Amino acid sequence: MNRQVPNPKANKNILFITYLVVAAFACMIGYFGYFLQFRGETVINNSYNARLDRFADRIVRGELQSGDGRVLARTEAVGKSEQRSYPYGEVFAHVVGYSDYGKAGLEALANFYLLSSHMNLIERTVNELANVKNIGDNVVTTLNVDLQQTAYDALGGRKGAVVVMEPDTGKILAMVSQPGYDPNTLKENWDALISGGNTQAQLLNRAAQGLYPPGSTFKIITILEYIRENPNTWRDFTFQCDGRYECGDYTISCYHGNVHGSQTLEQAFANSCNGAFAALGQELDPGKMHELAEQLLFNKELPLPLAYNKSSFVMNSGADTWEVLQTSIGQGATQMSPVHNAIITAAVANGGILMKPYLIERVENGMGEEIHRFRPEAYGNLMTAQEADDLAGLMQKVVTEGTGSAVRTDSYTVAGKTGSAEFEAGRETHAWFTGFAPANDPRLVVTVVVEEAGSGGQVAAPIARGIFDRYFEISGGP
Repeated sequence: MNRQVPNPKANKNILFITYLVVAAFACMIGYFGYFLQFRGETVINNSYNARLDRFADRIVRGELQSGDGRVLARTEAVGKSEQRSYPYGEVFAHVVGYSDYGKAGLEALANFYLLSSHMNLIERTVNELANVKNIGDNVVTTLNVDLQQTAYDALGGRKGAVVVMEPDTGKILAMVSQPGYDPNTLKENWDALISGGNTQAQLLNRAAQGLYPPGSTFKIITILEYIRENPNTWRDFTFQCDGRYECGDYTISCYHGNVHGSQTLEQAFANSCNGAFAALGQELDPGKMHELAEQLLFNKELPLPLAYNKSSFVMNSGADTWEVLQTSIGQGATQMSPVHNAIITAAVANGGILMKPYLIERVENGMGEEIHRFRPEAYGNLMTAQEADDLAGLMQKVVTEGTGSAVRTDSYTVAGKTGSAEFEAGRETHAWFTGFAPANDPRLVVTVVVEEAGSGGQVAAPIARGIFDRYFEISGGP
């Protein structure tokens, strides 16, 4: 009788296939675990995922609350239906958002948590069997009602935006955009709000989605590049200002033709001397300036959870004289959002380290028990600690000796930068202020832009001052 001799090659093939199947199965199990841990929430929260609609059929959408537990959005029963209610109306409209006609703001960001329920398991089971909706979890935000109301009132109905955040944590405490809308009457006003004839753009969150020429607030970046290119001699810069700077066929004027006279770099920054910064810009490498702008997140994704528009910086190697002159003073093609300006300011205040901005503090069930807490997280270094310290010192001089005098007070110290940004011939400039306080131990960043309001020092800075005052009043002082 013949015995069949095993084929070693066939055995190896079988073993290879076995290992391959086992490896594929292990990869599938690994990805399934990864998906549940890291990707499941994102997919479920996607607006195209119909599963969310089924959640809403079984769960009463939870509340959005301020940091101290005041209700910013809740679901109320109206007959046999439900209606979302916003107790503060227009004040929180853009940052809280809405949940009709799609979702926006925190209503979109926190959607998964608001449509989840962590009530007692027995209670949830009984409700499911009785076809009764369970109570959704509540989301406690980082927002502060007092600061939000202060910023809203200070804007006074003028078009613009305010961003308030903690530089050492990244918490956004207030985010205001005007003109706004009342989310309680969104259904009635929706057609008018999206009408092609509506030029007010009330649905636009100007704080994150509005793009403006940064004007002289951009000089923070220009001077940072000058410091980098001239690390040992940057303090030696001097300029004689007669109100105009001429370079070939081009002329750059200081705001309202102000004559600043002899200026050191520190004085030129404090007085926001356009002539000095136009001259300074001629000494810089446009390519390196572009690299710095991108390091500071121009043309890049921001670590911001809300919908936003990217800031834009286009000057590069080979830029012509006019582009260099304009870009150096924050004009030309450069575009920046208020929240991006606040982010850079926060990095300066925090020793060069940017903390990721965030808006959700924690998630609680309907009984107030904590389900999940969000922690501060560092994004990375936007600049060195020495660079941040140099900029902070320069910004403090803006307040003590220059254009930021409207935020000067004996109660606390402020470091900041004003700006008056031209955007269209024959129209008034946008007014900017960005800064932090206390200057030597920063706890709060405030960035303000007011459209077509004129001088940043005269219009935007007083708004920031009111917010700083209110913050230190409610927090027990600087």
